[in-house]
Amino acid sequence: MLIGSYSPALIAISLCVAILASYTALDLTGRIATARGSAIYLWIAGGALAMGVGVWSMHFIGMLALRLPFALGFDVGITALSLLIAVLSSGFALWLVSQPRLPAWQLAFGALIMGAGIASMHYTGMAAMRMTPGIDYDPTLFGASLLIAVIASGAALWIAFNLRRNTPYVRLARGGAAMVMGVAIVGMHYTGMAAARFADDSFCGAALNGLSGRGLDNLVLVTSLAVLIIALLTSLLDARLQARTAVLAHSLTLANQELTHLALHDMLTGLPNRTLLADRIAQAMQAVREQGGCFALMFIDLDGFKPVNDAFGHHLGDLLLREVGQRLREDLRSQDTLARIGGDEFVLLVQLMQPADALGLAERQVVLINRAFQVAEHDLKISASVGIALFPGNGNSPQELLMNADAAMYHAKGLGKNGYSFFEASMNTNARKQLQLLQDLRNALELEQFQLYYQPKFDAVSGMPVGAEALLRWEHPQQGLLLPASFIELAEKTGLIIPIGEWVLNEACRQMRTWYAQGYEDWRIAVNLSALQFGHAGLVKSVAAALARHQLPTNSLTLEITETTAMSDADASMTVLQQLSQMGVDLSIDDFGTGYSSLMYLKRLPANELKIDRGFVRDLEHDSDDAAIVSAIVALGQALGLRIVAEGVETDAQQHFLTRLGCNALQGYLLGHPLPAAGFMADIQRAQAFVMPDKYRA
Repeated sequence: MLIGSYSPALIAISLCVAILASYTALDLTGRIATARGSAIYLWIAGGALAMGVGVWSMHFIGMLALRLPFALGFDVGITALSLLIAVLSSGFALWLVSQPRLPAWQLAFGALIMGAGIASMHYTGMAAMRMTPGIDYDPTLFGASLLIAVIASGAALWIAFNLRRNTPYVRLARGGAAMVMGVAIVGMHYTGMAAARFADDSFCGAALNGLSGRGLDNLVLVTSLAVLIIALLTSLLDARLQARTAVLAHSLTLANQELTHLALHDMLTGLPNRTLLADRIAQAMQAVREQGGCFALMFIDLDGFKPVNDAFGHHLGDLLLREVGQRLREDLRSQDTLARIGGDEFVLLVQLMQPADALGLAERQVVLINRAFQVAEHDLKISASVGIALFPGNGNSPQELLMNADAAMYHAKGLGKNGYSFFEASMNTNARKQLQLLQDLRNALELEQFQLYYQPKFDAVSGMPVGAEALLRWEHPQQGLLLPASFIELAEKTGLIIPIGEWVLNEACRQMRTWYAQGYEDWRIAVNLSALQFGHAGLVKSVAAALARHQLPTNSLTLEITETTAMSDADASMTVLQQLSQMGVDLSIDDFGTGYSSLMYLKRLPANELKIDRGFVRDLEHDSDDAAIVSAIVALGQALGLRIVAEGVETDAQQHFLTRLGCNALQGYLLGHPLPAAGFMADIQRAQAFVMPDKYRA
């Protein structure tokens, strides 16, 4: 028998190719495991080609490593068949490990199929030499090669299945596993080669017209390495892209979750807000209708919070609200909801076994709030008034339940505070009126039921008109003309004050533009801003848009902000007021003297005007304290270089006193009542006939 030899270099190369092919196969299983839809089959097809070429190349290079005393060649057709067998076997292996589960029987069956495929590829490749006489195989080594092929295939399938997920150190594990698999594949090949026996007079029939070994080893090596490296790089780049996509998707998910949380939760306490509470109430109502049971809605309003906020400042008030929320939340069950719907108002939605259980829960909430709070080294004592509405029984919608619970809360306050009250039918009339008023208020803008009245302001010395204050009126279809006191609080509680306030701003600017075009270029139109409106993020843009829309000079508009609003968060107020001041808008501190001001902040506010509250003007003639306060306010305003406006002037004595003190402008029923634009101008024109110079006469 002929004894062949092997090229050590080609043996080493065949081992490297086997290891690279194994690593490529393991990496491709990871791509297949994370692919979706038709991409799975594309990865399997591409992976089968790359892995098949790799395994076949290792086999072919191993055969080229054999040195015999005669020339060797390989039949083209049979060699191509061996390559096809390698690709199909690899495709089967990749398909098998892409399944969600790989039980033992399936692993064993797959090992047999894949082992038979690799062995067939090997011995078909050997047959491509077309030896004469034929190759004789040692039965023991032949059987050993088949056994090695099956065992190696089983190990490869098991390793590939378990390393297909991206876990910590997965690439290191795949590298080690690839070395084991490569050695096993090479071991099978060279065991099969060792089983071959060549007769002394053997010659290779394929050497005449088949593939020659000369230079073929380099071609096969380069081609196979190129295929494997391209497949591996494609897999790695796809993995990198997939990882980045996953990170981006995760970031977007977190951002969406954060935005959703912000939209549905109170910024200060982190509790659900009015929107989320309404949804939870609707869900609870649906559950009761379908499954029975009941729940209570407890409207909790803090007694004594405003004095704490005024005395210690906005920041400490916020800390107290957080502590209240935390204390109430600690008493909750998982199925209950605690929400903050604005200011010092909380709402508790609690599931009940029976309606009577609400009594004990309400008592516990009152006791919890009545315990002293330790906030920023201050012991603060407040209490709570709780209104309770039950479902079923006290409303048929989340809005109606909230209204009824609110009505019960006000009833509890009327009984002396620091207690609770269940909603009763006797409270229903007022609650229904409020609900109807709210519905009417929502429609008022669309139906153009609002209108502005204008109260004139006059120069204190000359008596000439210097402008007007725009005052909102609601022409209710059933109740007639309503003053702001009857609906502004409701508008602020529901957020409707924002669109209403924007309408007032636009309408006042439109009317001022008309007067400006008529020659009243030195007038100013004053518009009041509510606290909610002042704190709204879009205020500055709304003001700029209204002025631009009506082509009105910015100094023709005066925005009036109450002292309490300006001082509630002085730093935030400073930012907004400076933005408005930089636009050229005049700023007036309204109701001055009634709030809790810091003169340090007051002197920094970019205000142009102080407006003395009517409460001080009313008793000016009979109360020396009020006279002293007004004198001090005028002196303070003059020292700060501000215009001083006094409102509520109703007598000649008040007018003379305020004029002597040095007030710049006066406003009140003595001088002019609030009227629609047409009536306002008629009054101004009558006044001009007596006290105005000719240039002001229409």
